[in-house]
Amino acid sequence: MLSSLLSLFIGSVLGLTQFRVKRLYAYSTISHVGFILLALSINSVESIQAFIFYLLQYSISNLNAFIILLSIGFSLYLYVYDDKEDKENLVDKNNSPIQLINQVKGYFYINPFISISFAITIFSFIGVPPMIGFFAKQMILSAALDNGYVFMALVAILTSVIGAGYYLNLVKQIFFYKSDYKKNASIDNITLTGHILPSSNYKINTNTLQSNVKFKPENITINSAISSSVSIITLLLVLFIFIPEE
Repeated sequence: MLSSLLSLFIGSVLGLTQFRVKRLYAYSTISHVGFILLALSINSVESIQAFIFYLLQYSISNLNAFIILLSIGFSLYLYVYDDKEDKENLVDKNNSPIQLINQVKGYFYINPFISISFAITIFSFIGVPPMIGFFAKQMILSAALDNGYVFMALVAILTSVIGAGYYLNLVKQIFFYKSDYKKNASIDNITLTGHILPSSNYKINTNTLQSNVKFKPENITINSAISSSVSIITLLLVLFIFIPEE
């Protein structure tokens, strides 16, 4: 029970001081581990069900958050970052383009669909109804109250409210600020060429084959596998309200 209490406080309070996205995710995970440990500490049939459900929903929510973060970073290939001072201090910016919270500032005006998916995932972390995260926290708090752990339930609610502060800061940065990104002027007049390779699985009429395709940089989109994964997981987070059963 002590480990659960410490995880809830450390994850929620120290997360407020972070300005790097990955560290924010790390302290967020510590806070959620506090809920998981609380369910294990109660050790009842209801709490074990809540533990399994919380673990599953947090895993898919966290997966969605990381996929979205990577998508945001690599969708900015057409843009240049205005704040040169911050950009020069970034470590490994080629492999991890988004490192600071203020780097997602105004991203809604660049890609509203990914921004909305990210906001839905964050609301699920917070436990805002009707997201799946709300049902997971409700199950654990219900199990705690039913077994007499009133103080721990109050602590969990309080730390959730504190944690909502740094989550909502991400939403504020994305939706309510002007973007620091500008479209790279050097790509305005560039035309790219794509080469189509014939497949060995079936025969192709070489007379009708178009081997070269011309396109503009703005025609490049996020990989369909990534966009499909984000869409499916985001819909699951939202539409779970129609099947709210363990």
